[in-house]
Amino acid sequence: MIFDVLTIFPEAFESFLQTSIIGRAVAEGKITVRLHDIRDFSQDKHRKVDDEPFGGGAGMVMMCQPLFDAIEHVRGLEADKAPVIFLTPSNKIFDQEMAEDFAHPKQFPRLILLCGNYEGVDQRVRDNLVDEEISVGDFVLTGGELPAQIMIDAIARLLPGVIGKEESHQEESFSQKLGRDCLEYPHYTRPADFRGRKVPDVLLSGHHAEIEKWRQRQCKKRR
Repeated sequence: MIFDVLTIFPEAFESFLQTSIIGRAVAEGKITVRLHDIRDFSQDKHRKVDDEPFGGGAGMVMMCQPLFDAIEHVRGLEADKAPVIFLTPSNKIFDQEMAEDFAHPKQFPRLILLCGNYEGVDQRVRDNLVDEEISVGDFVLTGGELPAQIMIDAIARLLPGVIGKEESHQEESFSQKLGRDCLEYPHYTRPADFRGRKVPDVLLSGHHAEIEKWRQRQCKKRR
C-alpha cells in the first residue's frame, strides 16, 4: 500500500518511518511512504507557500498555486483514483472502523494525505481537490504531520504481514470482534505472583472457554 504525503515538513517523518513496526513494514516493502515537499512546487524564488488571508485576521493561509500543483503532480504518479485526504480539526473523526475500511489494498492501493499548516489552506483547494476531510480529535495541532502519522500507523498495522499475528488486531480495543464501544481486556505475563499481586486464577487454568468468557466480561466492565 502506498501513502503519498504532502507536507512542508518532510523531516518530521524521518524517525517515524525508521522505527518499530512501521519502520520494519517500510523496510520489508509492506508499505511505501512517499514524502512530497509542497515548497518544491512553489513558483516563488523563496519557496513561499503561504500568504495573508483576504479580509484580514491573524495567521497565514496556505496558497492555491503550490497546493494545486503538488496535488495534481502526486495524483498523476499512479493510474488510480487515490483519494486526497486533508487532515483538519473539522469534519469526521478518524476511528478504528475507518482504519479498517482503508486497510484494503485492493480498494485503496494508495492514499494521498495532505498536511495543512498555519491557519489552514485556501478553501478552493478543499472545494476542488480534496476528497475527504478527516480529524484525529476535537483539538487543534500546529500541523497535519502528526495526524498523517497516526493514520498511517493505524492503517498499516492492519495490513497483512505488518504485525506478527492477525489475531493481535482482531481482538483489541474498538475492534469489530470485541465491539466498537468496548476496550480490550487486561493482559498479564510472568511472574504469576509479583510482590503479592497475583494474576487472575482463570488465566492460569488452561480452560480456554472460561478464559474467553472472562475476557468478554472484562471488556464489558471497561466501557
